[in-house]
Order: sequence, then C-alpha cells, then structure tokens
Amino acid sequence: MAEIRVEHLAKRFGDFVAVRDSSFTVRDGEFFCLLGPSGCGKTTTMRMIAGLELPSAGRILLDGEDVTMRRAAERDIAFVFQLFALYPHMNVRANIAFPLRAQGVARAEIAQRVADAARVLRIDHLLDSPVAGLSSGDRQRVALGRAIVRRPKAFMMDEPLGALDAEFRHTMCGELRALHDRLRATTVYVTHDQSEAMAMADTIAVMNHGVIEQLAPPQQIYDRPASMYVAEFIGSPSMNLLPCVRDAAGRLLIGGAALDLAPAPADSGDLVLGVRPEHVRLGAAEGPVPRARVYGVEYLGTTQIVALTLPDGTQIKARTAASVAARVGDAFGLHLAADRIALFCKSDGRALRWGTELG
Repeated sequence: MAEIRVEHLAKRFGDFVAVRDSSFTVRDGEFFCLLGPSGCGKTTTMRMIAGLELPSAGRILLDGEDVTMRRAAERDIAFVFQLFALYPHMNVRANIAFPLRAQGVARAEIAQRVADAARVLRIDHLLDSPVAGLSSGDRQRVALGRAIVRRPKAFMMDEPLGALDAEFRHTMCGELRALHDRLRATTVYVTHDQSEAMAMADTIAVMNHGVIEQLAPPQQIYDRPASMYVAEFIGSPSMNLLPCVRDAAGRLLIGGAALDLAPAPADSGDLVLGVRPEHVRLGAAEGPVPRARVYGVEYLGTTQIVALTLPDGTQIKARTAASVAARVGDAFGLHLAADRIALFCKSDGRALRWGTELG
C-alpha cells in the first residue's frame, strides 16, 4: 500500500471550477473520506487521483512518485463504483478473476487469489453462482472482490453503498471498515452521506464548491467545526446556529439574555453561536436564561428532538431524554453547555472559538 499526496490540485471545465487548490495527504493504510453534497468536487478529486481525469493544476504523488500525468492503468489503483459494473454473462469467480486474466497472471495464482478474496469477503460459497441472481449486497461484495484481488497500492470507492437500502447500507458500513482493518489498505472513499463518513473514516475532508472546508478526524469535525458550513452539514439534526449580539461589556446575548461566557473578541464583527442539540438543556423559564417556546416534538424512542422558537423567531432544537415532558406551546428556559459551543464570524462563516475557549 502507499501514501497519496495531493498538492494544490485544481480542475476546470471551461469557466466552471470544480476543484480549487486542494492539498492533503492520505497516509499509508488510512481510510480517507471525501464528504460533501452533489457538485462539491469530491468525485472529480478522486477521479484525478485515479487518473480518470487530468488536473488543470497541481500534483499527485503516489508512493512518492509523481503520477499527475500518468494514465489510470499506470497508477496501480483499484476502483469500486456505486453501480457495481459486473459482467452479467460471467459467474462470481470469473468476475473476480477478470482483472488478473487481463494482466496475464498465471492460472494457478489467479485461482488462489480469487479464493483468498472470496474468503475475506465471505462469498466463497457463491463463486460458481451467476451474478444476475445475487442480492445487491452480494453483488457489492463481488465488486469489492474484483478490486482487492489485484492487490493494488490504493483503493478508490465512489459511493459504493449508494445503491443499497438504508438498513443494509448500515451493515455494509461495518463490513467495509472491518475489511479495511484486515487489509490495511490505503482507501479514498467518496460519499454524500455523513453517517457513512463518520462511521468509517480515519480522516474526513468536507468539501463545498470545490474547496476543502475542513480536514480532520470525525470527532474533531463534529466537536470543533471549522466553519458554519461544516457545522450545518455534519450532525442530525445539525448544529444550531443562533445570531447573537454583544452588550457594552462584551457579553454575548441570545434572545435578550446574557450567556455566562468570556467576552467576545471586540474586532470579530457580527457573530453566530453554534451549539449541538444534545448540548441544549430545557429548564424552568425563569432567571437570566434565554426563553423559548415549543413548536414541535419528534419522538425517537429513548430520545426526542424538541423544536423551539426564541422570541425573535430564531429556531433551536434540543435533543433530550424521551422522559422529558415537552408539548407544543410549552415554554422553557434554555441552558447551553458552555464548554461545548462554538462561535462563528457571520460575514465569512469561519469559527473563532470553541468550547472551553469561551468559558
């Protein structure tokens, strides 16, 4: 396996800029996820790494070698697509063996490597079955087998679970990560689904309009979002973003009530306070705390999402225990966990402070 280094990568299609000056390193054996909505540049970035697109600018290094202008066939990278791309007239064994036969590998070695890949993926009992009769999950395993049988330097996976139903997608997330841990394969994984990225990735690059907004491990991205875009994109429900003002003493006010936080930077401009729903506690609507009124409750079994409105119309959500009595029309005081909030600059969306920096 190998390290992948991307330096100032850019891609233009005429006047449209798909990727802007992206730089990052995928460490040897790392599970690296490119995450973002459709059109953000994540698939284009991966296609350039794989050699399916040539960059407009920048460099790509694979295992220390500059492969920027090399063809895909010269990069020793395996690709797994969303729609499987299996050969319907071949059985499972022939599908997995196909890339080895194309490379002229000896027949005995092909048989051994196909058997090894099938055993790792737990489809050895299906080797002589036609792929047309397989379930979506088994077909995805065959597609993975065709990739790993080559023993490439790196794997590129473009929304490989996108065609599966939600329940099975969750199961395959666990299996994919377990497969990665067994193979220790350098993997670049593209998805728009934050739950997949958070469950599997060692490092996530959150992309927006061709730009990497944040590059960090999953927990850091969740706890310390680098921008309002990341704060809104990650989390279900997403982070609450509340416009706030400073009084003469520099204290932050939400809904007319001052929060028990350190004074805001004097030169930071208009501010937005971010807090995750699980860090909002509902209490009595009395004392110097922001007040809000319930307009909706979503029951989730052991927890519930309570949606509230502040006096100025700002909406906020709280994740509470299902045992908390909250009905539409009820009034509550809002208690925000001071060590778990973020402060953003409204004009450019960047994060200014997080958590204990505000306490």
